[in-house]
Formats: sequence, C-alpha cells, structure tokens
Amino acid sequence: MKRWGIPQLLATVALGAAVWAIVALACMCVGSTQSIGWPQFHEVLKIRRESVLLASLIGAGLGAAGVTYQAILRNPLADPYLLGVSSGASLLSLLWYVGSLEALTHTSFGAAGQQISSLLGAVASVALVLLISSRRGRLDPVTLILVGVIVNAVNGSLFLLVFFRHPEIVSRGGQFGFLVGGIQTLLSTQQKYLATAAVAVGWMVLAYLSGQLNVAALGEAEAQSLGVHIQRLRWIALVIASLVTAAVVAISGPIGFVGLISPHVARLIVGHDQRRLLPLATAFAAALLALADAVSRYLSQETLFHTQLPVGVLTGLMGGPFFLFLLWRSRRTGGQIL
Repeated sequence: MKRWGIPQLLATVALGAAVWAIVALACMCVGSTQSIGWPQFHEVLKIRRESVLLASLIGAGLGAAGVTYQAILRNPLADPYLLGVSSGASLLSLLWYVGSLEALTHTSFGAAGQQISSLLGAVASVALVLLISSRRGRLDPVTLILVGVIVNAVNGSLFLLVFFRHPEIVSRGGQFGFLVGGIQTLLSTQQKYLATAAVAVGWMVLAYLSGQLNVAALGEAEAQSLGVHIQRLRWIALVIASLVTAAVVAISGPIGFVGLISPHVARLIVGHDQRRLLPLATAFAAALLALADAVSRYLSQETLFHTQLPVGVLTGLMGGPFFLFLLWRSRRTGGQIL
C-alpha cells in the first residue's frame, strides 16, 4: 500500500472540491425561467445558492456513506439506505402527523419536529438492524444485508398500513417528499447547521478510517495480520455512515441512487483505494445532486412540467440506465460490476 499522508489527502480533496465548484457555479445559472445565466437580482441569487448548497450537502453525505457501505459490506450494489435508514425515517415522519405526536413535538421543537421524528426513525431502524445482525459483538456482511432488507420491507408495510388508515394525510402535502425525496429550502437555520455538522464530523471520521477500509474486503485473519480489528472497524464505520445518512434523510427524504452511483464513477478514475475514493466520491455525489436539482428547476418552466419535480425522480431515472451500462461493461470485459 502506497504511503498516504496529509499532503495527498489535501490534494485529493482539492481536486474533488474543484470539480464540485465548477458544477455548482454552472447550476447557479439555471433557474425556473427560460433565460439561463447568472442571476441579476440578489434575492434570486440567494435562493439558487441556498438550493445548490443544500443539494450539495445532502449529496456529499450520501456519497461518503455509499463508499463506506460498499467497502464494509463488500457489495458493489450496497447503498446508504440498505440498513433501513430511509424506510425508518419515512415511517416515523408519517407517524408524526398521526395522533398527538405532531402537537407534542411542535410545542417543543417547532417546525423541526418532523425532521427530528424522521431522524429518530432512521437511527432506530439502523440500531435494530445492527442489534439483530450482531452475534457476540460480531457483524457479518451477508447477515447485515439480509436483515436490512427485512427491516426495510417491514417498515414499508407499516408505512402503507398507516398511510391508507389515514388518507387525510395526503391533503396536507407534507409526506410526498418522504416517498421520493427532494430539496427542502424552507428549513430552519438550526436544521441546516445540525445536518452540516453531522456530515462534516462523520466525513472526517470516515476519512481517518479510509486506510483501514482498504482491508475490509479481506478475511478476518488477513485483516488482523495487518493490524486492523475488522469487527471494530465494521461497527464504527457502519454506525458513522448510518448517522450521516440519517442526518441528511431527515431533511430531504430518500433520494435514491446518489450514494450508489458516485462511488462507481470515482472508481473509474482513481481505482479502489478508499483513501482517494472517499473524497472524490463525496465531491461527485455533491455535484450530481446539485446538477439534478438544477435540471429540476429547468424542467419546472411553464413550457415543460409547470412544477418542480422532486430530485429523487431524476436521480432514479439516471440510476437505472447507469447500472445497465455497468452490467453491459462487466459482461464485455468478463468481470464483475466494478
């Protein structure tokens, strides 16, 4: 393994930041009007800047979590929602509207009550998956995936049960975003700061662990011989990645494929070294979601869709063809999907 230090890390982060900055500046020139260019009015600039930065924050969190999940679970199709984060957040977000929970949390937390409820749902689902999957403190990747699929299915069924039991929730308009996922620009300053802090701290921890993630695909004996306690690494990495995912899902809902695509795109450029992969995948995910948000604004023109589509719709449309391309490429080369 090549030597890796602060200069190499800073150079990789600078490269990723440059790519993101170019895309972000281009996205600032796209609005819901037919004219494309730099905003002429300060208020328009402020709205677009907020949207681009928020989309970039959410994308960065999903990208970093996606790299970690794929490394720890040794599965190129693992994504940040595999352990029940999105389904748990959606379920408790829906339950927030039912009964007295809304009134209770609104009194204590104001408009942030729904986001706090969805964050608690995401954390509870991940905790349940880790609790069921662990055996004497050990985590097996295959067991984690199976339990995650089961918890997602149960949460999804409970969501539909509550949804059809209380159809009046549809008219309130707050839950559709937690079915598809979107950029919510009406967040409080506290919500934005909490999400930013969670992503920043989580990313720094994952960056510190990125060298050890390179041996996550090895057997336990090989990892132990290299000085890596693989079970402890799995626990720490999965908990941190899940908390980062929960923090961004709590303010956006489940936005699919971003955390799944960006690690694969980064691997095409820098290979499988997690120390280089993590910064670039984070930057690519931030740029990808900012681009999807810009496309959503453009499609909201009066001559097109008349309304702004949730970015989760667009990322889903991009994700399917991308993995068909990966499948075609892997068959042509006789290998596996990256």
